[in-house]
Amino acid sequence: MIGIRQMRYFVALAETLHFGRAAERLHVTQPPLSRQIAALERELGVKLLERHSRQAALTRAGRRFLEDSRTVLAAFDQACRNAVLAERGELGELSIGFMMHAAFTVVPGLTRRYVTAYPEIELTLREAMPSALVDDILGGRFDVGILFPPGPVRGLETWPVHSESLCAALPAAHPLAGRDRITARDLEGQPLIATPPEVSPTLRDAIARYCRSAGFPPVIRLETQLQQTIVQLVAEALGIALVPECMSALGVAGVVFRPLVDAPTIDHVIAWRPGNLNPALKTFLATAGVAPA
Repeated sequence: MIGIRQMRYFVALAETLHFGRAAERLHVTQPPLSRQIAALERELGVKLLERHSRQAALTRAGRRFLEDSRTVLAAFDQACRNAVLAERGELGELSIGFMMHAAFTVVPGLTRRYVTAYPEIELTLREAMPSALVDDILGGRFDVGILFPPGPVRGLETWPVHSESLCAALPAAHPLAGRDRITARDLEGQPLIATPPEVSPTLRDAIARYCRSAGFPPVIRLETQLQQTIVQLVAEALGIALVPECMSALGVAGVVFRPLVDAPTIDHVIAWRPGNLNPALKTFLATAGVAPA
């Protein structure tokens, strides 16, 4: 019979694809890890991994089993937490992961409303990269996330909670800084600083579509993960950037923010696993205005 321990061993190996690192993460030696994985494959009757020395690669069956194992383990861990909370007479806890942009838009007001309505809930807030939030939610590390729309993801529900326009961040001495508004055509040939597409594909796509609406591809000069860093690089006159309007709240010296004509908009969404058994999730979604399915 397949056990929770075997699932945990498999998930650790599937996420690291390295027997040594997986064993270190699990605080075990490699031989028992290998034995548990082999026993799991025998029980299932399928090959989950292709082995290459100490490394491994997931098979098609392994990729699907990883997805389902994460769901099972997240539900099991939540069931254990709920039992402990019930025994202690506490009503619950909730973990929220959010991208940095949401700290300037959704997070403060929503947090205030929730803790006011449910002061007995132990709330944990953690900032994370947009690209990591989906896996963190699916893996049960966060109950809910606030991020840019991730597109269709199996096992994930989303609900829009905020929308804002992009604006231009320009060095104060830039020729375009004297304009009241910036058009897409004004950006042709301008070196842009942007987030890599693998970190925030939704934001990067909005920038590309805006430039292409004027008939040219964006010229990306520099890429960096954090929007604060992007604005700081603009202050050093290393390029210009298209950023969410909330970034103007940073107040970085040497940078001016100008609205865009026909500016693209970008949504913030709340994301969660429908199978999450945490009772505090329902109250949070209600506070955020998420309509029941």
